[in-house]
Amino acid sequence: MGERWLLAFHAGDRAAVGQCYRDHYRTVATAVGRMLSTADSETVTHEVFYRLISDAELRANFQGGNFPAWITRVATHSAIDHLRRYRREQTAFSEACETEVDARAAARRVDDALDAKVLVERFRRDFLPPEWAGVFDARFLRQVTQREAAKELGVHRTTLVYRELRIRRLLTQFLLRAEHP
Repeated sequence: MGERWLLAFHAGDRAAVGQCYRDHYRTVATAVGRMLSTADSETVTHEVFYRLISDAELRANFQGGNFPAWITRVATHSAIDHLRRYRREQTAFSEACETEVDARAAARRVDDALDAKVLVERFRRDFLPPEWAGVFDARFLRQVTQREAAKELGVHRTTLVYRELRIRRLLTQFLLRAEHP
């Protein structure tokens, strides 16, 4: 990996980043797999490479040297971040279940569910590209695994992961707008 490769990598050159994927996929998958279950490991592994493709700042962080060590560190930090998000979600869910015991809380949940349904429908109608509706339904609403969703939709898993990440971004933008009209 010489200076020419490093410049191409920093520029996001398709061939350079593609070669990284081919050469270092197993390294990333192994690092992430040490901490996460198979499905989560696959998701985070693909997120690492998606970030390499889309995030010039991340690529700029590699200044040369031992690329496998650097990409392993990136993968490890991504897996740790994933675990933290998961634990926060689980804690929030547990706390919510413990505190919502009276009838008023149940009524609020029904109202929230209706509000959520309205938001989901508005997101679908106004923000979600129609060709991604199947991915949104399978992954976000029905919580189907990536493998099952890809098979069900007849797309490659990497295509599904890409669309899922794009939908996640659109959803974040949509929800931020809904909170601060």
